[in-house]
Amino acid sequence: MKRAMGTSEAPRTLRTTLPARAYTDGAWFAIEMDRVLARMWLAAGRVDQLDRAGAFIRRDVAGASVLIVRAGDGSIRAHHNVCRHRGTRLCVEERGTFQGSIQCPYHAWTYGLDGRLLAAPQMDEVDGFDRSEFPLRQVACETWDGHIFINLADSPFDSAQGKPAPLAAQLGDLPSRFAPWAMQDLRLAHRIEYDVATNWKLVVQNYNECLHCPVIHPLLNRMHHYLGAENVPPAETYCGGAMGFKDGVETLSTDGKRRREFLPGLRGRDREVVNYFAIYPNFLLTLHPDYMMTITIWPRDCGRTTLVAEWHFHPDEMKKKDFVCADAIDFWDRTNREDWAISEQSYLGISSRGYQPGPYSERERQLWEFDQFVLARVNQSP
Repeated sequence: MKRAMGTSEAPRTLRTTLPARAYTDGAWFAIEMDRVLARMWLAAGRVDQLDRAGAFIRRDVAGASVLIVRAGDGSIRAHHNVCRHRGTRLCVEERGTFQGSIQCPYHAWTYGLDGRLLAAPQMDEVDGFDRSEFPLRQVACETWDGHIFINLADSPFDSAQGKPAPLAAQLGDLPSRFAPWAMQDLRLAHRIEYDVATNWKLVVQNYNECLHCPVIHPLLNRMHHYLGAENVPPAETYCGGAMGFKDGVETLSTDGKRRREFLPGLRGRDREVVNYFAIYPNFLLTLHPDYMMTITIWPRDCGRTTLVAEWHFHPDEMKKKDFVCADAIDFWDRTNREDWAISEQSYLGISSRGYQPGPYSERERQLWEFDQFVLARVNQSP
């Protein structure tokens, strides 16, 4: 847009990247784990992974190990993976099924799927010992549209209300925004776990801009116009937007063709875009016209992050004899690996003596907003 003669525009604020220590310093990382990851709702899995009583998944994050279990009454519970006897880790498997109870491998203290202590050998002779006082420590657990979330805070308080904040308070308008996708109906088809040598924040930042797409993603760049994002207004706990397809592209696949029916609840514009949303702090949600890809982010240390990518499709499609999903999986596995490689290179540069904070462009506003989200929580009182 041309400026009118004799007028001037207000100067735009110069926004810069974070200092190196925000990515490379162990003490900073520890504070992030305590004040960001351990105080917010974390995406931890899918309800359909816990398809029967005793089914469990284990999640390790921010100094905690958590067992998420389908209890006998059908509810989903989350427990710290720590025996109340002498602190032994109860379970080392990442997923599986408990056969009716959870037993410590050290001294056979045994717990119900709901966390109640059922048996404590040799403790009956201890005066004043009461099994009811030693259940597994609970972790807050809620679900949204098929996704499981956990909160490690002893009391995940909403400072404005002075009471435990439900998951809905963190999600804001996302449940209504994404209701047409009926995510709870989708089922897992494939999972890939990536071990990436980078800081977790660089993964979130990379996801939230496509300025790198023409250089890093030749295949993805053939599907979207890299400047075509329709971002939503800034929100405190998420950012994102939609990107339409270039002519002739129907979905994100190796050739841009859609080999599956539209998801049943989608109409109009929702069939013509891909939604990219980073839900802070650890959930990347990518919604296509015909499938969903999710990535959960698990920081291990300053320069190491585990990323779990999962592809979900409608069960009616998965039942078809001619169902295929390799086109979507191969597309994103290639694209993800391109992202992880450049994120590792970013971490190497930031870790070197030559790094100084650099300027964000106006099209990188969401990255700066994510920085402010992290800084606000890092600067919270302990």
